[in-house]
Amino acid sequence: MDTAIIHWVKPVLKASPTRWLSLAYNLPPDLFSIPPARDEWSALECLQHLVDTERWVFPKRVLYLLDEQDFPAFDPDSQGSQPDISLPPIKLAEEFERLRLESMQVLEKVTPSDLYKKARHQELGVVSLSELLHEWAAHDLMHTVQAEQALMQPFISGSGPWQIYFSQHDIRLRGA
Repeated sequence: MDTAIIHWVKPVLKASPTRWLSLAYNLPPDLFSIPPARDEWSALECLQHLVDTERWVFPKRVLYLLDEQDFPAFDPDSQGSQPDISLPPIKLAEEFERLRLESMQVLEKVTPSDLYKKARHQELGVVSLSELLHEWAAHDLMHTVQAEQALMQPFISGSGPWQIYFSQHDIRLRGA
């Protein structure tokens, strides 16, 4: 097992709140709540999901795996929070940063030998701490990219003949 994952995950997890704070501080708040397409998450929903998983999922799973205890699944549709659109996105980004600082303290407990520890996930079966750390970093990056893609949509649709340059990011073209 590659123990470099610890050294890769920490900077990714540390960078995510900074990226979100920059977006929330610099972009108009109403841009965050624009749904990019039907059944797609807005940037605000992505950020709320990251806050939820920071509060209830990833640090707790690290602790479960360190103790080699089985743990439950998390369903964002039934267990996640709905974002409060009356709050500015910066408040949610600040909450994400606060929670992430706490999570980084949990992550400091992980040693290379812990990466081999396993436990049973309620839906996925036996998983290792290494696999969870890979998933945590990928999850952070995926939902940040998803949010940035949602933020792009009004600009893509208004870019006229340049729209072709954004075809890989234009949600309207999915399945076309």
